[in-house]
Amino acid sequence: MSLYTDHLAALQQHAESALERTGFDTLLIASGIEKYAFLDDRPYLFQANPHFKHWLPLTNHPHSWLAVRPGRKPRVVYYQPDDYWHVPPSVPSGEWVNAVELVVIHEPEEAAAALADCITPRTAILGEADAALPGLTPNNPEALLNLLHWARGVKSLYELEQMRAAQRRAVPGHNAARAAFLRGESEASIHRAYLVATGHTDRDLPYSNIVGLNEHAAVLHYQYQDESPPPESRSFLIDAGAQVNGYASDITRTWAAPGHDEFAALIAAMEREQLGLVDEVREGVDYRDIHLSTHRRIARVLREAGIVNMSDEAMVAEGVTKPFFPHGIGHLLGLQVHDVGGFMANEDGGVADKPEGHRYLRLTRPIQAGMVVTIEPGLYFIPTLLRQLRASPQAAQVDWDCVDRLARYGGIRIEDDVACRTAGEAPENLTRDAFALV
Repeated sequence: MSLYTDHLAALQQHAESALERTGFDTLLIASGIEKYAFLDDRPYLFQANPHFKHWLPLTNHPHSWLAVRPGRKPRVVYYQPDDYWHVPPSVPSGEWVNAVELVVIHEPEEAAAALADCITPRTAILGEADAALPGLTPNNPEALLNLLHWARGVKSLYELEQMRAAQRRAVPGHNAARAAFLRGESEASIHRAYLVATGHTDRDLPYSNIVGLNEHAAVLHYQYQDESPPPESRSFLIDAGAQVNGYASDITRTWAAPGHDEFAALIAAMEREQLGLVDEVREGVDYRDIHLSTHRRIARVLREAGIVNMSDEAMVAEGVTKPFFPHGIGHLLGLQVHDVGGFMANEDGGVADKPEGHRYLRLTRPIQAGMVVTIEPGLYFIPTLLRQLRASPQAAQVDWDCVDRLARYGGIRIEDDVACRTAGEAPENLTRDAFALV
């Protein structure tokens, strides 16, 4: 047995159990369809239904379907059009082919006939409404989705291998981007260097790269890339990932240009705290506690750097760390960059609340062995948040000259992807391990 066939067998077993528990006898999953811009014939980038690519390493296959039936091989309805306008999907190949019952179709509508014998009054169909065909209308039963989404949080050995590979694909891009920054290149040129080094295009990145020089590093989801380099490149933040067989990596690094020692020292302090937070990724730990721990660690950095003259405890209690660190410490990672199920109270659904006053946290579950989470503390100089801090009673405790000097660098974010191991074992830092291989 291979890791993939073990993975497929585990999915089959869990799906059969979930179907029985929720009163269904068959599960159909639509891969999705291409969508077109309004009043145009230009399609948006296709994004496969993550439930579909959980079973199959097929990420660019619209109009395909998967049927899961207890005690039988999964059936894959594989759309392969006879198309001379575009390159159609290749002839089915790979390990997955022998593990399924394969039906090739050439028109999307043929899927209805290929799945007709799977349709019963108790069929669960997962997908978007626009994937519907006659007799195949997605109903997305909530109870079934809850069971599937909860289980997605824990990765199989096959999935962990894909995610390690996604790290290894991203790391050369990060190194190429840093080299381009040190050469004084523009954000757009740095981005292109990343794409070349990873073998990606903008079409198949798991998310749009964030490439920010100087003050742009203070924009959390900076969405542009200047074609012209700034007069002086002082700092560089890149948040960029890669994907392999539908599984993502999500990595952020921040760099200081030579001669900018004060900001370089701040990056080093954040690196120290980030690694400490990685070590907190342990089985049974509430991820919310790691987020709150981050604020205590950010307070220490602010105090040691002379930015805020308060005790660590007072800074956290009075909310002084929030303007400098306004987002959550991270999220689940896998088939989606922000993977599903992060707020679930248990496998039946419900919501595990965010800590009061921390509305941007994306994961509130206890950590389980096999989960992969991001750990991405940040320290930023964001003008709108600094204006609020200047107007607060705590403003007198802030060294505003120091803040003004550091604001020219934008901010810092350092992000690793971390797998939780079984109790008593240190976490696996997928990102650092990949960097160490280069």
